[in-house]
Amino acid sequence: MSYEELFAEYQKLKALTEQLQEEKTDLNQKLQEQREEYEQRLAEAQRQIEELRRQLFGPKSDRLTSEQEAQLNELNKDMQDETQRSDSAVDEMLQREESKKRRKRKRPARHPMPSHLETETVTIEPENKTCPCCGKPLEKIGEEVTEEFDMIPARLIRRRIVRPKYACRCGEAGVALAPLPPRLIPQSRLGLGLAVHVLLGRFDDHLSFYRLEQQFLERHGAVIPRQQMVQWVEHMAVWLRPVYDAIWQEMFAGGYLQVDETPVKVMDPEVRGKTKRGYLWFYAVPGGDVIIDFDRSRGLEPAKRRLENFRGTIQTDAYDVYLSLDQNQHALERIGCLAHSRRRFYAALKDNLSDAVWFIGQIRLLYKIEDEARELNVSERHSLRQEKAPTIWEKLKSKALELEPKYLPKSSMGKAISYFLNDYEALIGYLRDGRFEIDNNLVENSIRPAAVGRRRWLFIGHPDAGWRSAVIYSIVTSCRRRSINPQEYLTDILERLPSVKIGDIPSILPRNWKSKTLRVKE
Repeated sequence: MSYEELFAEYQKLKALTEQLQEEKTDLNQKLQEQREEYEQRLAEAQRQIEELRRQLFGPKSDRLTSEQEAQLNELNKDMQDETQRSDSAVDEMLQREESKKRRKRKRPARHPMPSHLETETVTIEPENKTCPCCGKPLEKIGEEVTEEFDMIPARLIRRRIVRPKYACRCGEAGVALAPLPPRLIPQSRLGLGLAVHVLLGRFDDHLSFYRLEQQFLERHGAVIPRQQMVQWVEHMAVWLRPVYDAIWQEMFAGGYLQVDETPVKVMDPEVRGKTKRGYLWFYAVPGGDVIIDFDRSRGLEPAKRRLENFRGTIQTDAYDVYLSLDQNQHALERIGCLAHSRRRFYAALKDNLSDAVWFIGQIRLLYKIEDEARELNVSERHSLRQEKAPTIWEKLKSKALELEPKYLPKSSMGKAISYFLNDYEALIGYLRDGRFEIDNNLVENSIRPAAVGRRRWLFIGHPDAGWRSAVIYSIVTSCRRRSINPQEYLTDILERLPSVKIGDIPSILPRNWKSKTLRVKE
């Protein structure tokens, strides 16, 4: 082979080597990019796992670790002026003094026995009431009293309603027979006390019908099938439905509602033993009543149907359905929930500690304003917010806009900032009116009883049963929010409903209801 041919071969091999080297470099670069992407995904997955662990096994409230608390305090010091730092030092000193007092505090005194309880007195005399020295009878010089709580087990009784018949021997006057008092279910064995017991057992104590059936059999020796109790509950829900509807009319007219939803399992009527997902939709007035809807959908239709013709403000998270409502119904305005935004910054703590803690610190300042405003009336609350809150909100927005390009959209910090900026106008909406709350926590608190229930009774037995669960849960929850004893309330209104007129329904709503004791005094 000639020199020229060898040189040509050499040039080919050199070009091939350079090409392979370039391909290797490109491949390494692609592999490095893929590795970085996978590491980022892994880190995000680990953050999500940690957040789920915190939600499942950690404290229920959003708390910071000691390291995060330290950094938060450091950042807060940078943000506050000298007066605020001085106030903080005084507060810390007062807290230390209060802590010392707590440690020195003696065991607290017992609460006195409630005076309204039935009292049973048991007197125990000494075995020997004769003086062992002189043989004379002992004289009573006082006594020692020991009090204790005791419980008399509930009794299931059989009530016989006897109505004597009277007639004249002449046969002309007919038969005199006293009418039966109005009953919840004619021709039924259900008494008022048992009806209330079943309702509260299911919807306040969150027992399954199966467990209630067992209790009646084991504790009272009575067979009351759960199918029978299901039918009774349906009748009770029919009686209570006018109260439920009247509560909604008053809430609807108020012009301000907090809205949220939670999933619940429902038995599938088409496939035996299988469940599908349904939803309980909550509509609440802060500090007032609650109305719950059941629907098998989490889409737009259930909320749209309930809020049709509603004029006013709803407070929600940034779920797409609520955003659509805000856009499609011109008479409706939506304000946001700061608690939902704050949770995302807590989730981002592992992504970037200092930035996430800064946001949490600023949000805490907003909640301090709310603590200060809690005891004020509506106009004073509005004035206080306008004076102190806008500056903090402007800082939050400026910081979020500054940091937005720094974080990837799918990172936890990126998601937190994106949620905050996208919902910013709704989040500051509470500043418009002193009636509005800074977050949706009050309606979320209303969800807790249903959340406890679904862990106990696991599912709703049939899609058609959802509405009656919603009706009864609404009334029980409204009573709880107004510090009304549900047992006393249900016993009273179920006794009155069979004979009450539609026009008198507003007088027995939880907002207007008075116990029998108060009515007798009046």
